[in-house]
Amino acid sequence: MQYETVIGLEVHVQLDINTKAFCGCSIEFGKPANTQVCPICLGLPGVLPVLNEKFLQYAMRAALALNCTVANFLKFDRKHYYYPDLPKNYQISQYDKPLAANGHLQIKIETGQKKIRILRVHMEEDAGKLIHTKDASLVDLNRTGTPLIEIVSQPDISSAAEAYTYLTRLKSILEYLEISDCDMEKGSLRCDANISLRPQGHTTLGTKAEVKNMNSFKGVRDALNYEIIRQEKTLREGGTIIQETRLWNEEKQKTFSMRSKEEAHDYRYIPDPDLVPFVIEKEAIEKARRELPELPQAKKERLIKDYSLSDYDAGILSADKQLAIYFEDAAQNYKQPKIICNWLMSDIMSYLNTNNIPIKKLKEVLPIDKLVAMLKLIDNNTISGKIAKQVLPEMLKTGKDTSVIIKEKNLSQITDAGVIESVINEVINENEKVVEEVKSGKDKALMFLVGQVMKKTRGKANPRMVNSLIKKKLEV
Repeated sequence: MQYETVIGLEVHVQLDINTKAFCGCSIEFGKPANTQVCPICLGLPGVLPVLNEKFLQYAMRAALALNCTVANFLKFDRKHYYYPDLPKNYQISQYDKPLAANGHLQIKIETGQKKIRILRVHMEEDAGKLIHTKDASLVDLNRTGTPLIEIVSQPDISSAAEAYTYLTRLKSILEYLEISDCDMEKGSLRCDANISLRPQGHTTLGTKAEVKNMNSFKGVRDALNYEIIRQEKTLREGGTIIQETRLWNEEKQKTFSMRSKEEAHDYRYIPDPDLVPFVIEKEAIEKARRELPELPQAKKERLIKDYSLSDYDAGILSADKQLAIYFEDAAQNYKQPKIICNWLMSDIMSYLNTNNIPIKKLKEVLPIDKLVAMLKLIDNNTISGKIAKQVLPEMLKTGKDTSVIIKEKNLSQITDAGVIESVINEVINENEKVVEEVKSGKDKALMFLVGQVMKKTRGKANPRMVNSLIKKKLEV
């Protein structure tokens, strides 16, 4: 029997707001434990929460960008459970009436585009954090009350690879909206996955397991791949899948059972009596819609139209907002966008990745005027593209101008025909057999001779001149 995979994702996104969801405490990351708390987020008797207006604005922005319908009636609920990092013994969330529902997100798969439906987007506050030591478990309540949105997909995802693509696409949209830094290491974006298997062609969902503790998109993909194998093996051996919560262990590359899965009734949801329900005016929703920025798909389509880029190139550039901004700013100063794109997607991105430099710092390590200056030096034959590849890492590392590096390292391109001809003569004398192959019309042999000249000049000879002079010399 063949099985098919059914996956739904629950993504918690910490919104990039200075203060908490229902009080004025700061949410700055990395502060000493329990220094960013007040009677409200500590859940002391007699206090009343007040909704952070920016919380609602950012949440609406995300919902609209995900093609959701925003409700005109907003209410909050209490989700009850007891845990040491939850001082009120309930979490302010939304249950039966979420902020928004019925959205979708398009992802690219091998066979084309696939629509992943968004079940709901709701608002809630975060819990605190437990820090486990050898002798004790410590509670840090700085994070308590942090504004979150939870984005819940329908079970439309069919593989770990699709889940990875969905998360990458979702992260890109959230970054374009500038409502979250989406930093998984800081906990700004967290993902839980519900996964089940069912016989191929069946419509009834199988018993699901919820997987938690995945700290990267790669971790999500690895955990889901493991679960697919585990569940299929269990089913083929006649076993039963248990509805439970499982934790992903990155080191062991396995999931482990944590607890049986809770149902909604276990949380005893009730409307929060301290937060009065209210109506969101239609004009407020439309205003939020009008203020949405250009999103990744629209950006991609415009890059193709305005700069004649390929679908692939535009897709890579538009996936990261800061990279797209850098490209367009550079293209305003250097009118060969394809060349800029090639440098960004190869040598520049390679250097950033190797040195763990985030793209948002690209303008700092490589100001646009310095990149443009380097490209113009290639155009006027001061340096070759090969020499530029030596210059670029030095520019990124030191911040020096291209012209300074060229002078310091004596990298100026050789354009003196006499000098180049003397090197060509050496190469011809050393490669008589190859010369005969060139004369018989073999292009690879010609390129070999060009390569030898470039090698002898340490890449400094003008390659076009070398090619032309060899042809002239050998009369081909």
